[in-house]
Amino acid sequence: MKLTRTVRFNLALFPMAPTVNVLFLVFMLFAMSSRFVLQPGVAVNLPLSSFTLAPPSQAQIVSITAAPAPAVFFRGRKLTIEEFSAQIATEGGAQRSLIVKADRSTPFELVMKITDEALLRGYAVTFAATPERRP
Repeated sequence: MKLTRTVRFNLALFPMAPTVNVLFLVFMLFAMSSRFVLQPGVAVNLPLSSFTLAPPSQAQIVSITAAPAPAVFFRGRKLTIEEFSAQIATEGGAQRSLIVKADRSTPFELVMKITDEALLRGYAVTFAATPERRP
């Protein structure tokens, strides 16, 4: 007795399987890595601004949280203002720029102390903000 297949395989679809697999892996790579592009670490609720610019390239980021006790985070470590000042004083490099990510309710005095320390050390300071959505 001779058995015959009822379903015919289209041989043109076999080369498509590796292509679909590679495309799926590339999609997953972009989907998983896009969350880590900006800065992992401290979540800060940035103030709104109608004027925003692109951040400078290769800038250091300092995050300042607000409540209940304000804290300064630089390179993943919680620092006092004196420790922050000492750390940026020892940093070298041609590109000396700093992005200040301060929470909306952070005391203005603390933001100005961090900014003054960076400006005294020769850093160009940029403030991070969230763009306003206009209808």
